Amino acid sequence: MRSTGGGGRTLQCVAAVVVVLGLATPGHGMAYTVFQAVVEYYRMLGPGPADAVPDAAYVKQHYDFVVVGAGSGGSVVANRLTEVAGWSVLLLEAGGEENAMTEVPLLVSYLIGSGFDWGYRTERQPGICGAMADKRCRWPRGKVMGGTSVINYMVYTRGVPDDYDHWARLGNSGWSYADVLPYFRKSEDARHVPSPSTYQYHGRGGYLKVEEPTWKTPLGPVFLRAGRELGYQVPADHSGPRPLGFSYVLATTDRGTRCSASKAFLRPIRHRPNLTVAKHATVTKVLIDAVSKRAYGVRFVRGRRTFEVYARKEVILSAGALNTPQLLMLSGVGPADHLIEHGIPVISNLKVGYNLQDHMSMAGLVFLVNQSVTIVESRFRNPKYLVQYALRGQGPYTIPGGAEALAFTATRFAVNGSRAPDMELVFGPGALTGDTGGSLRRLLGMNETFYDQVYGKFLEHDAWGLVPILLRPYSRGRVKLRSSNPFHAPLFYAGYLTDERDRNTLVEGIKQAIAVSKTRAFQKYGSRLLPIPFPGCEHKPFMSDAYWRCAIGLVSTNLHHQSGTCKMGPDSDPDAVVNPRLRVRGIKGLRVVDTSIMPVIPAGHTNSMAFMIGEKAADMIKESWLM
Repeated sequence: MRSTGGGGRTLQCVAAVVVVLGLATPGHGMAYTVFQAVVEYYRMLGPGPADAVPDAAYVKQHYDFVVVGAGSGGSVVANRLTEVAGWSVLLLEAGGEENAMTEVPLLVSYLIGSGFDWGYRTERQPGICGAMADKRCRWPRGKVMGGTSVINYMVYTRGVPDDYDHWARLGNSGWSYADVLPYFRKSEDARHVPSPSTYQYHGRGGYLKVEEPTWKTPLGPVFLRAGRELGYQVPADHSGPRPLGFSYVLATTDRGTRCSASKAFLRPIRHRPNLTVAKHATVTKVLIDAVSKRAYGVRFVRGRRTFEVYARKEVILSAGALNTPQLLMLSGVGPADHLIEHGIPVISNLKVGYNLQDHMSMAGLVFLVNQSVTIVESRFRNPKYLVQYALRGQGPYTIPGGAEALAFTATRFAVNGSRAPDMELVFGPGALTGDTGGSLRRLLGMNETFYDQVYGKFLEHDAWGLVPILLRPYSRGRVKLRSSNPFHAPLFYAGYLTDERDRNTLVEGIKQAIAVSKTRAFQKYGSRLLPIPFPGCEHKPFMSDAYWRCAIGLVSTNLHHQSGTCKMGPDSDPDAVVNPRLRVRGIKGLRVVDTSIMPVIPAGHTNSMAFMIGEKAADMIKESWLM
């Protein structure tokens, strides 16, 4: 579909908004039914059509590089390696193209559980996700060109300088903040910088569009005033060296539409003759010579047929922190005892799948207000908002998943919190009480009975939300194989709150969120916490530390930030899977380029970091083969 120009919106996207949103005007039951039906159609339609050439007939047998996964890391690598005219690159992606539904930032929650999502859930763990269906946490991951950047909330932050200096102190030379900052800037085309004093930390002219959404609710400025009232810097630039403070979000959007990894890094270069993209191609094994310990290709399934392709130089795994370790283990690279358990010949005994980290959160906080100033889903099906979005890329549908502003803070448990905050508060001008279509609770995987008991009485009541996010988890989880069948989803052990320090810190984050609600700024709107105790926690004094410790175990949520499962480290680190050049230890011709390489998760949203890792990896690969 050809772009209409301006904000990069497509004719298909505009048409979809007209149909999906324009027919659903407030107060019309039939229109609401049509809205739900059309949204469900686009959800289940899933990724765009497959390649015109059947069964990958156009895929050659040999390439210089084979890249597995077209997410944020793989898209960047494919782009940068094909800058070398003499190199050929094959990019393999299990999903298909994005469709019109992915373009609209506010409708992100409708994408979860659709054809764009692998549909993963964690294994049961006592004390977490108690209010979720089957008491398992939902872990959405993108199965589409662009990967999880197509179904995430688009918020752009990077962590703080000390995060990367910590990586360097662990023995990862070349990964200090001074080393990685140029790569953050290289990717970025920043349309707005919160503070002119931090302009030097942002980039202009890169492929990735980063902007502050222009549409604001009446409560957005209130949130910033609350920050000033509490003594924080406003606005803060969370990409600069002093991230503490309150500000509007920066988002990976392009004049009101999502700027995914594919949209940013692949669509502009799909004409390059040395790039081949095979969609709907599920890689099942990395081909590794057991004697020479060299990766020489991959096996993949497409159109019910199995193919093998060979890499003259390198195989690059960018399948993400959940699927990259699965693929390594299926290929004989992983913990020997676990591979033997599944009958997989061991080629290299490495701690693949360990060190799993995530930014756990608690998304159940709802603050009621006494004015019509928030996002209630049924209220925003109005023709004027349709016109704003479809014609000018403006209005409420440009808010990235409903996240309008955020704050980085330090709890009493923070170590050097002035430089390394341990808490993030994401402000949403809507809440679960406004989830009239049910998409938000489906995103969380929330049990309907729990939702009705806690939020049902206040359905369509004006309210706002504030989500406390644990930025520096001590707890660790693990990814394991379910079987040797590559089409069986892995086993995910979240490990949330297995270190008690994490629960203690998250309780402090909840108390910080409540403190925001009690500021004079919010009290002008009569802001008050939803007064319904969570079922199962009624025996605890409401709003006490003991109550919140219980509540965290029920509404345990996350931001799709899983990382660390192929840990980067020096040869002296027995837990390292890849070295600082991202080469898999003991295996020639094989690198990992995604967030699984992070030794310690930074205090920020990981999508930006995946782009940075892709940029830096591409330069390292060029150095290896061109110097």
